[in-house]
Amino acid sequence: MAATDRKVVLVTGGGTGIGAAVTRLLAAGGDQVVICGRREAPLRAVADETGAHVVVADVSETDGVAKVVDDTIATFGRLDGLVINHGIIHVGRVDEVTPEQWDDTIRVNLTSPFLLVRAALPHLLAARGAVVAVSSVAALRASDGMAAYSASKAGLLLLTQSLAVDHGRDGLRANAICPGWTATEMGDMEMAELGKERGLSTADAYRLATAVVPQRRAAHPDEIAATVGWLLSDAASYVNGVVLPVDGGSCIVDPGTLALDPRVSVDLSPRPQESR
Repeated sequence: MAATDRKVVLVTGGGTGIGAAVTRLLAAGGDQVVICGRREAPLRAVADETGAHVVVADVSETDGVAKVVDDTIATFGRLDGLVINHGIIHVGRVDEVTPEQWDDTIRVNLTSPFLLVRAALPHLLAARGAVVAVSSVAALRASDGMAAYSASKAGLLLLTQSLAVDHGRDGLRANAICPGWTATEMGDMEMAELGKERGLSTADAYRLATAVVPQRRAAHPDEIAATVGWLLSDAASYVNGVVLPVDGGSCIVDPGTLALDPRVSVDLSPRPQESR
C-alpha cells in the first residue's frame, strides 16, 4: 500500500488503554496513526511498537488542539479519521463535586472534543472521513458518585450525533461507543482501590464489578478497539450517529430483578426518610 493511499487517523489519549489498543489495530491494518497526550513516555512506547507519529500536547487547551491538528496536516497532508479517547473523572455526588471539579470535567470531557472536532473538521470533510467518540456506559446509566463524569460523557454523545446530523450530507460520519468495565491501566487502578476496600485482589475486584454483567467479565482493550476500527472503516459506511454500548450486556440488565439473583446481597437497613 502506497503511503499516499493509507488513511491518517488521529487518536487522542493514545499512550495507554483503549487508545493504545486502537493505535495497534489501525497501524497493523496499514493506517498512519497520530497519537497525542500529555505524557510523552507512554506515547513513545506505543510509537516504538507501532510506528505511530507522536504529538505531545494537552488537547483540553486551545493551543494544544491547534498543535495536534496542525502537526498532523503538516506531517501527512490529510486527516481521514478522528478517535476522541481522552477524559478525566472527578468522583463525587452532586453535593460533593466542587464547582472547580465540575468545570474541569466539562472542559476536558466535552469542551475539548468540541474544540478538537471544530479544528479538524475542514480536513475530515475534505477526506469524507469519520469520527468515533469513546464515551462510557456512565453516559447511559446514572451511578452513585459519578455526576460530573456522567453528565460530561452524555454531552459527548449528543455532540457526536449533532456532528452526524450537521455534516452527514457532506460525507462525514460520526459515531460513539460506550464501553463498560475494560481491563486497562485505569481500570486496574479502580479495581485495586475497590479491592483494597473489600479485601480482594484486583482480579477478584474485577469479578465483583462484573458479577451481574451477562458476559461475567470485563472487556479486553482489543475488543473495544475492534469496534472503533469497524466504525472508522468502509464496512460501516452507512452507520452514522450511532451510540453503541460495548459493555458485555451490562446496560440491558434490569436492576429491579437483581434481588432475585442469589449472588446479590441487599442492604435492608432503614433509609433516612424511613426512620421517622
